[in-house]
Amino acid sequence: METRLLRFCNWSVLGVCATLKLPQIFAVLGARSARGISLPSLLLELAGFLVFLRYQCYYEYPLLTYLEYPILIAQDLILLLCVFHFKGDVKRAAPYIVLYVSAWFLLALQKWIIDLAMNLGTFISAASKCAQLQYLWKSRDSGAVSALTWSLASYTCAARIMTTLMTTSDLTILIRFVIMLTLNIWVAATILHYRKTDVKSE
Repeated sequence: METRLLRFCNWSVLGVCATLKLPQIFAVLGARSARGISLPSLLLELAGFLVFLRYQCYYEYPLLTYLEYPILIAQDLILLLCVFHFKGDVKRAAPYIVLYVSAWFLLALQKWIIDLAMNLGTFISAASKCAQLQYLWKSRDSGAVSALTWSLASYTCAARIMTTLMTTSDLTILIRFVIMLTLNIWVAATILHYRKTDVKSE
């Protein structure tokens, strides 16, 4: 029973993450605008994903417990390019990409670096969600932000809490997923709140 549940969680998370950012990417492309998307939030999220992936690779955890992260990073990079494109300056993305590639190699130089980065990575990822929340509160407009993307992200965090408990029981990873689950639900609820507000005002 536990093996089946683990398999379901792993494969469902992988399936959801294969399309997780697509609603957001299509919303931005459809609106031809990055309105409502916080660039600092996106950059911090990408950094958090990168640190988490590097940590899992460094400790050689089972591949199925983190296989979605290369997919999420690729989708975030596409979204980042879309945001810069609609803000009129795609070239501004280049320094960030160079920074992320350099960080990938620097993180694994010493064990203490990757451990520290993982602990900071949770705060970085939480900061990315808080930046998106702050942007929504300030603008009172969900714009082209996809509630579906944030809802799916909530599911993946809940499923990853289960898989972590059944495999590595790594407390650092568990704390990260609990925090991310809470904040993802909060962002999704905020998006829906401002969407209802927009409908009423019309």
